[in-house]
Amino acid sequence: MTTNAITVRELTKRFGDKTVVNGIDLSVRRGEIMGFLGPNGSGKTTTIRMMCGLLEPDFGTGTVLGHDIRRERSAIKRKVGYMTQHFSFYDDLTIAENLHFVAGLYAMRPKRQIVKDTLEDLGLASRKDQLAGSLSGGWKQRLALAACIMHKPELLMLDEPTAGVDPKARREFWDDIHELANNGLTVLVSTHYMDEAERCHRIAYLSFGNLVAIGTTKDVVRDAGLTTMIIEGADVPSAARALAGEEGVDQVAYFGATLHVVGSDARALKRSVTRIAAETDCTAVPAKTSLEDVFIQLMNTSRDNTP
Repeated sequence: MTTNAITVRELTKRFGDKTVVNGIDLSVRRGEIMGFLGPNGSGKTTTIRMMCGLLEPDFGTGTVLGHDIRRERSAIKRKVGYMTQHFSFYDDLTIAENLHFVAGLYAMRPKRQIVKDTLEDLGLASRKDQLAGSLSGGWKQRLALAACIMHKPELLMLDEPTAGVDPKARREFWDDIHELANNGLTVLVSTHYMDEAERCHRIAYLSFGNLVAIGTTKDVVRDAGLTTMIIEGADVPSAARALAGEEGVDQVAYFGATLHVVGSDARALKRSVTRIAAETDCTAVPAKTSLEDVFIQLMNTSRDNTP
């Protein structure tokens, strides 16, 4: 068995004259949780669909769970659990009925026992007779996860699985994901939530089809080379207006009653922030650069590859 669950090289997909995924190189280790970040339209979903066998690449090579991504797409699909962005089960069926339906599609045997075990493992047994359409976002998410892992996949691909779910349900969902990974399941998950990205073992940032950053959260923040300062005081709004367009200032954002100021030129940023803070009767102190700072910087500096 290879160390990597996923290894792709120069993965490329075009739709007409638009290159949606542009020569991506990526490896994901078995048992790893890899986070996919990037703005809408960055190519995350298309990349996931190619790697789980639903789309054929236009160019590139690779293997997923030991199977060739071009020649063995059917074999890959049988070993992957794929959770889409939108709830895709029958609202007028109960939780148990939906899972029985999925078990039938995969010809699972013994079906009743498998469904029973899945309901218990995901904490759904007490709600098994509830109609799916009446579930809250968090319970719908739990049903979708149950359906994805019922056939015991080796790789789980989750496309923005917690959109619209409350913080408590999101935390419980991520506890489930880590438990699955601890038992050997490999997970690839796309998200817009920075706290979720920080719960991944590594993250990959896509922009306009290009892979522009990869590594642990700590690595990605360090490699971005950004400096961050906090401004607070009596006249923060005046400081915000004055900082616009100043040398070294790439980002200015309100955080409560303070300003978060970020730039890639540390010396220029500190000069501008120190001067503006003094002029507006505010104070400026260094701060730790966050993953969100890096996310915004990458969005601002990436170039659209659409003709």
